[in-house]
Parts: sequence; structure tokens; C-alpha cells
Amino acid sequence: MQERKLSASWQGQLTLRGTLIGCIGCVIITASSVYTALKLGALPWPIVFAAVISLFFLKLLGHTTLNEANVTHTIMSAGAMVAGGLAFTIPGTWMLGLGDQIGWTEIFLVALAGTILGLISTALIHRHFIVDAALEFPTGTAAAETLRATEAGGETGRQLFCSMGIAGLWSVLRDGLGALPTMFATLPIPGITFGIYDSPMMLSVGFLVGWVPVLFWFAGALFANFGLIVGGSATGLWDVTTAQGIVSSLGMGLMMGSGIATVVKDILPEAKTIFSGLKNEATEEKDSPYSLATGSIRLDAGIFGVAVAAVVLFIRFGLGLGPLPAIVVVVFAFVATIMSAQSCGQTGIDPMEIFGLMALLAVAAFSDIAQVKLFFVASIVAVTCGLAGDVMNDFKAGAILGTDPRAQWLGQALGGIIGAIVAAAVMVALVGAYGPDAFGPGKEFVSAQASVVATMVSGIPSLPTLFVGLVAGIALYWAGLPSMLIGLGVYLPFYMSFTAFLGALAKQVYDRIQRERRKDMTEAKAQEAAKEADETGLVVASGVLGGESIVGVIIAFIAVAAGLAG
Repeated sequence: MQERKLSASWQGQLTLRGTLIGCIGCVIITASSVYTALKLGALPWPIVFAAVISLFFLKLLGHTTLNEANVTHTIMSAGAMVAGGLAFTIPGTWMLGLGDQIGWTEIFLVALAGTILGLISTALIHRHFIVDAALEFPTGTAAAETLRATEAGGETGRQLFCSMGIAGLWSVLRDGLGALPTMFATLPIPGITFGIYDSPMMLSVGFLVGWVPVLFWFAGALFANFGLIVGGSATGLWDVTTAQGIVSSLGMGLMMGSGIATVVKDILPEAKTIFSGLKNEATEEKDSPYSLATGSIRLDAGIFGVAVAAVVLFIRFGLGLGPLPAIVVVVFAFVATIMSAQSCGQTGIDPMEIFGLMALLAVAAFSDIAQVKLFFVASIVAVTCGLAGDVMNDFKAGAILGTDPRAQWLGQALGGIIGAIVAAAVMVALVGAYGPDAFGPGKEFVSAQASVVATMVSGIPSLPTLFVGLVAGIALYWAGLPSMLIGLGVYLPFYMSFTAFLGALAKQVYDRIQRERRKDMTEAKAQEAAKEADETGLVVASGVLGGESIVGVIIAFIAVAAGLAG
């Protein structure tokens, strides 16, 4: 992937008209995201959709640049994952009859705490994951390629929009009209949802991530599902239900271990460099590459320190958690952000509710606090990770297009705060309109993820297995193996991992066909043809990913309108 050098100043990218368009779009997308996450138990990335809409409206107002459009879409999409973090956790309180203990103030404080922690964490880690590790971030890559192709037109534009249109039509037939099933080739295997997930987006994720990373991902899925669940239950070691608890605990442990190892091995050494620069930085020095808020590391450090202290205080006093749980939440949120960035960068998946569950279980393990406050813990971390996933994808798009990350971070801060206000208001409005009994399996709002959180409030399915996974995750990462990918494969439903594997397999077939075509070419022509083939594959896969995500957002808008009308 060829990335552009930064072009123009951040002030020319974060503009007044772009900010106004982004804020209006943020309100609309955040509101629809709350409804979608509650109604469907899923939330498509709005990033590609927001990128297209941003460029369209900016062009209506006159000349624009891809960087201005990129910053505008950053503001526009910021609130969606804040909404997801709330919707995937908070409704569990209503399912357990705790609704009288939570209102708009508590939900807003949770959202605001998660937003602030997400912003601070991503400001600290963006260089590691975007510049140093240079992870793929499939969704961010798709957004950048969409903007590029929209601007350029020609053959590249035709390739992107043709693939986007096919994937979008497929999604309409599946989700809008019900003409296509959500699963193909299902098999009745006890304890396993076996089949091919009817998702062009998931296939494109496997294609973009690549063969080797997906093999580790799929290996984790095979081990968990056919080794532990099928094999363990068939040999009488445990029953299927126990096996599922072991698998979920192992998956969470592996991801936690990977996150901890990343912090210790990669992030802390980088932090030493940053703090060394902080000591040596002159007070008047500006535009440090490590600073996103003010341009000065020293000033950023002061602001972030005050912000973290403020978050601890209103978690402690506004939400009523004890001082130690409040500190643990903040520390865990940072580690969870690392895990979220790694997951989004390697797979395009941000299992924010999983990271929220980890925090909930960690606090519950040593602190005897009320159930409703455990939901606060899970929700803060889920919002943090949701926002972090969005931010890091935006940073990736910015790295490809040459956008100044400072402009993007400031735009994300604005959109995230708007999203926190809107998401909290919409959730309160929905529970007020439909009542707390409307949330849960088989109800008006399925709220699948929140239902899982409600179930897990009772405790960790297998504490010894969680510990084993934690140690294994650290050891595997230290050995240079992608323990986060393995952990995701263990934890996620098998059909998701299997579909991503098929996408990676398609990439292998595509590459082999292209190599056969280049066999008789000269070296120079072969290199040019290889580059063109890689770009075509990237553009088409990005279009497929973007097509489903755009249709998902549009269907969400329609669902919101229908819900309000009904």
C-alpha cells in the first residue's frame, strides 16, 4: 500500500463547512446506530458510507480535497461506535430489572468517560499501529480507496463502484427483501454454528487481511470448535455447555494476554521514547509528530493527565464506583484499546463488548459492587474500544491519503462528544417509548450482545481456563505469533472465521491466476502487471466491503424511520 506524505496543514483539512457537515451527519448516523445495534444485534462500520457522503456534500459546496473529505467523514462516523458500545451493554440492566437505577445522566457519563479514554489512548498509540506496525485496517483502507476512486474516476472508479453495487444489491436482497439466507451450507453440529456466513464484507475482510494471518485466525477457530467442543464432548471430558464456557474463557484470556504483552513489549518502550522527548522538548516547540491535541507533547501530557483524573473522579462520584474499581477501569480501558486496535488492524473486527466483558469480570473478581455498576464498567470499556476502532481506521485512511492525524483526532474528539450526547438521549427515548420489557431475546429489540453481558454478570464460566489463555496469549505474542488473531478465532462464532478463511483462500487463488498470466512476460512487464493486479484486487475487495456497509447504514435509516412511524 503506497501512502502519501502529509499534504497541507491540518487547519486546511479541518474546515468550518466540513465540521458543520460532519456534525449533522454524526447526529443522524449515531441515532441510527443505536437503533440498529439494539434491533439487529449488529452494527456495520459507517466509515465508507460517511466518506462517500462527506465528499458528495463538500463537492456541492465547491472545490474540495480528499483530505478535507477524510476529516469530515471522521467527524461524521465518530458517534456510531460510541452508540455501539452503549447498545451492546447497557440494555442488560433493563433485562435484569435494574432500569430504575440508571437514567440519562448515568448513560451519558458512561459514554463520555469511554469517549475521553478512547481519545487519549488512541493519541498515545496511533504511531505504533499506523506507522511502526503498519497494520492493514481493512475498513480504513476501504474508505481511503473509495475516496481515491471517487475522485479519480476512470477504470479504478468503475471497478470500485461495480463491486460496491453488486455487494450492495446482494445485501438488499438478504437484509431488505429476505430473498437470500444469512447462512449457507449449514450443518447440525452440537455446540457449533457451522456454515458459510452470507456476508460479502466478511469475505472481503479475509481477502484484504491475507492468507497467513487468517490461517492463524482459522486455526484458533478449528481448535476451539472441533478440538474442545466437538472432541471434548465426544470423548466425555465435558458436556457441550461446559465446553462452550471453556472456549469463551480461553478466547478472552488469549486476547487479554495479547493486549498485555503488546503493552509491555511494544508500547512501553515507545512510551519511554515519548517521555524522553518530553523532557528534552523546548516549551515553545510545536507540531511534534507525537502530539495530536495541541502540537506540543508537554502540553498534551498536561491536558491528558487532567482529563484522566477527571474521568476517574466522575467514575468514582458520578457513577458511584469505589476508588480502586475506578482506577482499574481506566487502566483496563487503555489495555483494551491496544487489543481493539490490534483486532481492527489485523481482522477488521472490533469485538467491543468482549473487551467490556473482560473489564467487568476483572472488576467483579476482586470487588463486591452492585450489578448495575458492573454494567457501567463494561459499557465504559466497550465505548472506549468502539471509539478506538473507529479512530484507528480513520488514521489508516489518513495515512494512505496524506491527511494530518491531528486534524483527524480533533475531528474525532468533536464527533465523539456529540455521539455521547446523542446516543445517551436516543437510548433513554427508546426505553421510555417501548419500556424496559422490550429489550432481550425474542423482544422488540433483540439486544443480543447486551443479553450476553447480562448473563456474564454472574461470573466467569471457567476461571482456570481464562488464566491459561492469559498466560498462553502472553507467551505466544512474545514468541512472535499473533495471539490476538488466535484468540479471536477461539472466541468468535465458527461461521465468521470460516467465511473469512474462504475470503483469504480466494486471495490465494487470485494471486495464483495472476502469476500464471505473468509467466511469459519480461521482468519489467511482470512487475507492472503484478502491481496492477494487486491494486485491482484491493479496489474490488474494498468496494465489496464498502457496498455491504453502505447498504447496512441505509437499511438502518429506513428501520429508524419505520420504527418512529410505527
